[in-house]
Amino acid sequence: MAPSVLVQEAPEAVKLHSFEQHPTMKKHVVSDDKAAMLPAWVNPDLDRLMVVKSAGGSFRSWAESLVDLPAGAMFGRITGVTAVSPPSYSTTQAGRDLHLELNSKIHFVNHSCAPTLEWDMERMEMRVNRDRPLKKGDMLSFFYPSTEWILAQPFDCWCGAGEGKCFGRVEGAGKMDPKRLKEYWLNGYIEEMLEEKARTEAL
Repeated sequence: MAPSVLVQEAPEAVKLHSFEQHPTMKKHVVSDDKAAMLPAWVNPDLDRLMVVKSAGGSFRSWAESLVDLPAGAMFGRITGVTAVSPPSYSTTQAGRDLHLELNSKIHFVNHSCAPTLEWDMERMEMRVNRDRPLKKGDMLSFFYPSTEWILAQPFDCWCGAGEGKCFGRVEGAGKMDPKRLKEYWLNGYIEEMLEEKARTEAL
């Protein structure tokens, strides 16, 4: 069940990491006429995987799992995205200079410092946290700094992970303690940028 897709051109002044430069990403941006032809494992029926709930008001919606899966299992593919620039609070980073609107209910998978999912934006996969299984009714979450270098809208975290686990303030990997970030699975481009930052600071 893929949403409508429109790949938007970035302004010339902004160097946007294009889909042509990111071949593993290009295949996930589909046109409406092809969306219905995608097999279920590429174009999953999200209604069978998750449900969105709301307590009313802004930023008070979340997603819960409808399935039980073992640790490290594939939860679903990320499809039907739109490349945009500049990034905003609703976009997800997928490369050094590539930011996406998700265009589906996975937008409601929130941040947690003890996430239930890992979002691999280089493979366009959502996987169950490798350290523990996912149960039906679990809140779906991922660690925002695993995809985001600098958040367009930093926030105070109330994920409930507990003292010593919750960061308290989430601003993106580029502004967070690199030693603590090593406790988490991170996308390759985030790891590369952390290494570059460390080398620069060591000069």
